[in-house]
Amino acid sequence: MTPPPSLTATALRGTSPPAPAAHSASPTAPHTRAAGPGTAARPARYVPVRWKFTFALLVGILWMGFSIYAADAWIRDLGHVVSPWVAYPVIYGIAVVPGFMNAFLVISLLLDRRPAANHAVATLPGISILVAAYNEETNIASTIESIARQQYSGPLQVLVINDGSTDATAQKLAQLDYPWLQVLNLERNVGKANALNTGLELVRHRLTITVDGDSYLHHNALSNLVRRYMSDPPNTRAVAGAVLVRNSRKNMVTAIQEWDYFHGIAAIKRLQSLYQGTLVAQGAFSIYDTALLRELGGWAHTVGEDIVLTWAILERGYRVGFAENACLFTNAPETWLQFIRQRQRWSRGLIEAFKLHWRLLFKARMSTLFIWWNLLFPYMDLVYTFAFVPGLVLALLGVYWIAGPMTLLVLPLAMIVNYLMFAVQSKMFIEQGLKVRRNVLGFVFYALFYSVVLQPACVLGYIKELVSRSKNWGTK
Repeated sequence: MTPPPSLTATALRGTSPPAPAAHSASPTAPHTRAAGPGTAARPARYVPVRWKFTFALLVGILWMGFSIYAADAWIRDLGHVVSPWVAYPVIYGIAVVPGFMNAFLVISLLLDRRPAANHAVATLPGISILVAAYNEETNIASTIESIARQQYSGPLQVLVINDGSTDATAQKLAQLDYPWLQVLNLERNVGKANALNTGLELVRHRLTITVDGDSYLHHNALSNLVRRYMSDPPNTRAVAGAVLVRNSRKNMVTAIQEWDYFHGIAAIKRLQSLYQGTLVAQGAFSIYDTALLRELGGWAHTVGEDIVLTWAILERGYRVGFAENACLFTNAPETWLQFIRQRQRWSRGLIEAFKLHWRLLFKARMSTLFIWWNLLFPYMDLVYTFAFVPGLVLALLGVYWIAGPMTLLVLPLAMIVNYLMFAVQSKMFIEQGLKVRRNVLGFVFYALFYSVVLQPACVLGYIKELVSRSKNWGTK
């Protein structure tokens, strides 16, 4: 069995602590690496990634078999109330499929031994940073100042595309004076993808980084991101940074999301990177090969422009990595309405990616497993929304058809999963001189109740993508 979706669904998605105190080649040529043609030095006892993948897959299958056996009585009982044709997909969506995913996740994280990034190069390659900003008068100055504090050793170009903001964003940018800063004030709002493409035309360097306009980069974020890109396998063409919550102290909504970004999103990106296919190099903070960006036509005018771009890179056969120690802090939605709109947009982006890059389902590579996982998310979200949540209500009335004493038996496993993710992330924080905030109440709500809002919001996003053609910035 496995924790119900309310405990673990966020950790399984590929779809971003408090703020801190204070090389590439063309798509057809291999990377040039300062330390040699391969990646950074391997551990003395190196276990091939494919062996890790095979072992984790085997354990996941065995756990799924146990889940099927343990759920048999549960399915029979529910089948007496509703049709067995309903009972099977409901229980499989609540327990069996997530059980496989959780077992695979746990084993993979236990086996993950990331090679150290290459720190032998004193001078890093030139980078161009694109910052698309829309009505960011409150945050844009601190975002640019955090870039200035990086003390990045290589050539730097920063292009801020003010996408027709109606507030004082342009005035705030006019007050900044840095030799590497260039501001493009667009007369009207054209959307994030088009704004980024406008900046891409002026990029001078072989590596392009995107940064959100309401973010704050930790002091070594840029160098850590670039070094990971340089140290990853030669066919890497993008690397996602680690996006964390900046405004977690604002209220309970942001406090809960702190754990979502710190735990679930970071853990699944680390897992996908291990198997050479991070599914979302998020626009908030990622690095790309400039030549490949231009070859692909930049960002598509879609709701989920970052996931669509990432899948385009994967479809070309390239690898997308994850730099867990390249930390950027961003403002999370501060109300449940903003949060729901954000997750609707993320869910729409997933459907867009499948529409445009469905061929990835049939690519013979390890990361294909995660594409199939994403294909199952709408199914699990529907089951959770229309079966498990009503089951919780029935359980409060003493009717345990779906949620009941058997559900409670999986709570210890949920705690083990969360502890493992916490241990992995905490180690990274210590290495970066950061401290994990004591946010116990936020964690309790994240672990037990987060999906009550998250998964119905995702369902609304799927429906909206099927019936709506509008492509707006919305919330990030």
